[in-house]
Amino acid sequence: MKVNIQSIHFDADKKLLDFITKKVEKTKTFYEGIDNAMVYLKLDKDNHGENKVVEVKLNAGGHEVFAKENSSTFEAAVDIVVDKINAQVKKHKEKLQLKM
Repeated sequence: MKVNIQSIHFDADKKLLDFITKKVEKTKTFYEGIDNAMVYLKLDKDNHGENKVVEVKLNAGGHEVFAKENSSTFEAAVDIVVDKINAQVKKHKEKLQLKM
């Protein structure tokens, strides 16, 4: 799976990028049909405490999966958003198995 990470209006350090890549790649263990992942990192000016925004969009065999989360750190937001993505991927996989 190819993981593309874009940090919008700032430069993310290598440690954060590696952390995100490792977390997102684990989603492939739930469903082999995932082709690529796009991760967007943003700083929200409106929300002072939880101003780190992470959005993840996966292409799972023609089906798009999306989740977004705000938190006080990017690492915490990634943990939560990956849990959301994993739940959606598992649900999609179950639907595909029921059709067979």
